[in-house]
Amino acid sequence: MTTIRTFCCNDLLRFTNVNLDHLTETRDGPTISMSPKALGTELWVTIENEYGPVEWEIGAPGKAYTSWAAQMAVGLDTGVPWDMCKQEDAPDPVIDTCNGYYCENFTPNENNKPKMWTENWSGWYTDFGSGISHRPIKDLAYSVARFIQNRGSFVNYYMYHGGTNFGRTSSGLFIATSYDYDAPIDEYGLVNEPKWGHLRDLHKAIKQCEPALIAVDPTVTYFGKNLEEHVYYISSSVCVAFLANYDTKSAATVTFGNSHHDLPPWSVSILPDCKTEVFNTAKVGVQSIIKTMTPTNITFDWQSYTEDPAFSSEDDSVTAEALWEQINVTRDSSDYLWYLTDVNISPNESFIKNGPSPILTANSAGHVLHVFVNGQLSGTVYGGLDNPKLTFSESVNLKVGNNKISLLSVAVGLPVGLKGESLSLHTIIGSSSVEWTQGSSLAKKQPLTWYKTTFNAPSGNDPLALDMSSTRDRQLRFNLK
Repeated sequence: MTTIRTFCCNDLLRFTNVNLDHLTETRDGPTISMSPKALGTELWVTIENEYGPVEWEIGAPGKAYTSWAAQMAVGLDTGVPWDMCKQEDAPDPVIDTCNGYYCENFTPNENNKPKMWTENWSGWYTDFGSGISHRPIKDLAYSVARFIQNRGSFVNYYMYHGGTNFGRTSSGLFIATSYDYDAPIDEYGLVNEPKWGHLRDLHKAIKQCEPALIAVDPTVTYFGKNLEEHVYYISSSVCVAFLANYDTKSAATVTFGNSHHDLPPWSVSILPDCKTEVFNTAKVGVQSIIKTMTPTNITFDWQSYTEDPAFSSEDDSVTAEALWEQINVTRDSSDYLWYLTDVNISPNESFIKNGPSPILTANSAGHVLHVFVNGQLSGTVYGGLDNPKLTFSESVNLKVGNNKISLLSVAVGLPVGLKGESLSLHTIIGSSSVEWTQGSSLAKKQPLTWYKTTFNAPSGNDPLALDMSSTRDRQLRFNLK
């Protein structure tokens, strides 16, 4: 017999591992967030994340969906508040929140809603073809202090603990599997100093300010250009001050109370008693840790298997009068799609006798295109995250008679798929289905080539990294058992 009842707050705790430390909570909607309060633990739940820009694009249908989603969520009667990230018109009582690098000027759409920062971006994702993003800890701490001084009530870091997207879980086009995000704790689980320690000290300072922050609104005074003080005053014994210098280049010395305070550029000082500075966002007292990888001196014996380019005579090819859109054809089942055609060249063509060779031009919406003519690689062109479109335009060698032109289009960031993928060459069982070459016969600088090796894992429990920096222009898959 099956019974149905209303979803309730306790169900959240049954199915979710919840981190009770509100300074290290990680979230990615729909999610559960928790923050300690004086009388216990408060929970709230996210319904939709950053749907606001989508609603703005599509207009009335998007607004109707937002209203429906809010009513549906509240109607579940979970007993906890709901929020919508980056949703300026979040219907009451759903709380609209801020995501971004800076949220000090954000205000919720109702005065009775708390000012919440659900995603403070500690870095950015890593995309193919670009460098690794780093957000300076001084800037990250500065953004938090400014948010708190401007009546902010909650800050969550995205990410606080970096991670790794394994297998087919990469988050989007051109996005690498590393999701380290320059987080205070990296994807290996190691503390990222000085970012981790400086944030720890920042939140210790903010914690000292709590009695005044939750009791009164600040009084704001302007010292001069780009200089402000925010004072939360209850009494001479309960008083908090934030002294801010917004200038990006020049330091300043300000007088507050009976003391002088030096403010570096782009910084905020925190005075939990309105007298003594216990923290400045630009004064980093935590030492940096330089992470180094120790070589294990493992020798790899590589083997290779090279696929043949596809031709129009393949049994699984489909004939069409026009080029088909790749993602619509592959339906998320493959990263690759072959476009195949035959070109017959008459012996009377002028370039056969006198040259020059003809130019083959192919345009694509992205993201990578490998061009083969008669089984030989003629060239490769790449797009990027900012501009995925590409054009191949090169001279090609055509012969008299039939010529096979094979264009291998690649959608970066989707699942991998080639003949080797269908044979499961990346698995132990599948790799035994083909003949591999090794030693002097190992394929070098050959397109469509798979490589494999085996090794014994080093002893110990430290993070293990495989340095594949020499494998330029290759996609790598690892099965570690």
